[in-house]
Amino acid sequence: MRRLTKKKALNLVKELDAFPKVPESYVESTASGGTVSLIAFTFMAALAFLEFFVYRDTWMKYEYEVDKDFTSKLRINVDITVAMKCQYIGADVLDLAETMVASDGLEYEPVNFELSPQQRLWQLTLLHIQERLRLEHSLQDVLFKSHVTCLSKCVKISMLIVPSEDSPAPLNACRIHGHLYVNKVAGNFHITVGKSIPHPRGHAHLAALVSHDSFNFSHRINHLSFGEMIPGIISTLDGTEKVSPESNHMFQYFITIVPTKLNTYKIAADTHQYSVTERERVINHALGSHGVSGIFMKYDISSLMIRVTEQHMPLWQFLVRLCGIIGGIFSTTGMLHGVVGFLVDVICCRLQMGIYRNLKVKHCRI
Repeated sequence: MRRLTKKKALNLVKELDAFPKVPESYVESTASGGTVSLIAFTFMAALAFLEFFVYRDTWMKYEYEVDKDFTSKLRINVDITVAMKCQYIGADVLDLAETMVASDGLEYEPVNFELSPQQRLWQLTLLHIQERLRLEHSLQDVLFKSHVTCLSKCVKISMLIVPSEDSPAPLNACRIHGHLYVNKVAGNFHITVGKSIPHPRGHAHLAALVSHDSFNFSHRINHLSFGEMIPGIISTLDGTEKVSPESNHMFQYFITIVPTKLNTYKIAADTHQYSVTERERVINHALGSHGVSGIFMKYDISSLMIRVTEQHMPLWQFLVRLCGIIGGIFSTTGMLHGVVGFLVDVICCRLQMGIYRNLKVKHCRI
């Protein structure tokens, strides 16, 4: 009884076989079939090779959500060179609540404003990269994925404009660099004449002690970023240089900061991107152009946060796509080969019938 049951089970399984085997005596190999098979295998190998490169590649996914973090501090990373001596200028931050932020994290370093030929070349290269980033937004994804690049290190090194000890050039400028921690509210980071002093209603600068002849707010922004420092990320204002022939000049940068959470296979960081609108004008009270000479960076923080995540094709999806390529090419080439063979047989049959009719007509005439 058990043997009969096993035989019935095997027979039932055989009847469910969706891939019946054809006896070898019924199989006929042809040159055309071998050619089509060779072409099909070549296509399979080429597409599978390209699909493997797609599997290895990654892409950046952008998601937008409301920023719910209002209690943490915002870090401002500053590296600016101003064409004035350090004792004549002061830098600080005043936020929307008229709270003056201590600028203890900033260092004032006497330097030469002019760049060496090599440094000027690197600055022009950085400006060219900035221009390409504005036109080709996909380049930013490349910077996100390869956050540690030789380019960023070289730019950072090249923008250090401290002259050598044996350099005869005078130290006619001041490099202000460091970082500040401010509240996550709108504020104003500025560099103007005179050192800042606290005031019950905000703060003031001792500008009366500085002669107008020494005013020169030509400047170079070596680096300006917000949040955690990430090597390889080029900020919007990096490399910007403004030269003014007038002594009383106001430079304004209106900055909109967007919190960004970056999560790649190499790094996870909380940083900030920003967009900027620039404006500048000459201060001339006689012509009605009022204001204070200096460099003013007014920033505001967006309520939306961008979450940037590096993603990769899962293995199961790669295998499914690979099976689809192989099966699709195999079935398509088999179908095309069958259709072409059928058409060839029909054409040959028609030719043979035509030849046979012509011979038969000739025979009847004879």
